[in-house]
Amino acid sequence: MSLDNLHNENENNLTEVEERRRQKIASFQLKIADEADILKEPQEIEEDKDLSSYSGEDVREQIERNSKQALRKLNREEKRERKARSRHNRRIFRFMWIITVVIIGCTAGLFINTGINDMLAINRKGEDTVVIEIPENPDLDSVTNLLVKNEIINEPTYFKLFAELTKSKDFHQGKFEIKKNMDYEALVNYLCSNSNRTDVVSVTITEGENVLEIAETLKENGALGDKDAFLELCKSDKFDEDFDFLASITNTSDRYYKLEGYLYPDTYQFYANDDPVSIIYKFLNNYETKINEKREVSGYDKKTKIVNMVKDSDYSLDEIMIIASIIQAEAADVDDMYYISSILHNRLDADSSEGVSNLGLDSTKYYPYRTADDVPDGIGNGYVSNYDTYDSEGLPAGAICNPGMDAIIAALNPNSTNYLFFCHDSDGNPYYASTIWGHQYNLEYYVND
Repeated sequence: MSLDNLHNENENNLTEVEERRRQKIASFQLKIADEADILKEPQEIEEDKDLSSYSGEDVREQIERNSKQALRKLNREEKRERKARSRHNRRIFRFMWIITVVIIGCTAGLFINTGINDMLAINRKGEDTVVIEIPENPDLDSVTNLLVKNEIINEPTYFKLFAELTKSKDFHQGKFEIKKNMDYEALVNYLCSNSNRTDVVSVTITEGENVLEIAETLKENGALGDKDAFLELCKSDKFDEDFDFLASITNTSDRYYKLEGYLYPDTYQFYANDDPVSIIYKFLNNYETKINEKREVSGYDKKTKIVNMVKDSDYSLDEIMIIASIIQAEAADVDDMYYISSILHNRLDADSSEGVSNLGLDSTKYYPYRTADDVPDGIGNGYVSNYDTYDSEGLPAGAICNPGMDAIIAALNPNSTNYLFFCHDSDGNPYYASTIWGHQYNLEYYVND
């Protein structure tokens, strides 16, 4: 091959290599353009006239620049859309808020208007009355429902709001006769006072009844709801702060019922299923009144008080009440009370040489029960009372029943005798004796005959 041919062939080869290189560059530029089009907005893609290199780094930089531009444009568009949506939502919110305020305002206005009318009883005319019975342990909801049911009020929500704000929720159980034209204030005041109840029961407590018997009497007459609570209160110191005669008792732990002797026998007006505390306060208040009343007493020139007679005696008021309770339990009648009082005082002052070291009274043997038959089965046949004066010297720890005024006065003003013994026959006739032999004679010829 000649040098000319070889030279021509080399030139042809270089030309062919150069042509293939241009084709590769063109193909590579087309691919770059296509990738850039994905990130750019649809528009004509122009070839960078300053491209002087075909390296991959230049191409990546161009792609990054185009991508950032596309993202910035996309973010601007999204921001504009968000602002537009926000303006639209605010307009909708303002519209809904105005509608809501209008609805609430109208509703509140209607509620306030009807509520005030009902509170002032404007729409409840006339003098019609209705009797309602509020159950035990009433709450605001149950009372409100009862008032609505009986058409005494028309707006329960407003009534409950009024009661909450005025703290008028201390309702009492019982029957009430209510006028339908009463406003809320008059209504809650009426229902929060026991004095307006119509379910009043009259109960007579007989002289000589003990605490257990009084509880049963109250229960049978419908005056006492919780008998157990009543008995527990009779053991307690709850009333000491209000009554000095109770606060002065020092041997509470030795007594079965601290209030025994102080539940003054009388006729009382109680409410049906009344609160035990209220019942006891009535008893104690009555007792306090009775011992502070001036009255005529045999042996006294002018009217005097029981409390003053106690001061003149050798005994405390509590000891007098214990003696009076024994007199009440043992005596056949009022005249007998003064003789038995004399015997009790004589025996308390006597010594063992006279054969009367103990009082030896049957009425104290089974207290707080009346007889052996009254002792509950669960206690057992061998029951022994702490008050039994056959086994202990002096007075029992407390009263054995609740005496009346005759027995109290007899305890303070006994007959003057030297009797130490007494007994009664089957007809209640009394027999007294100064010696044990005289007493045995009375038992043999009058009592056991």
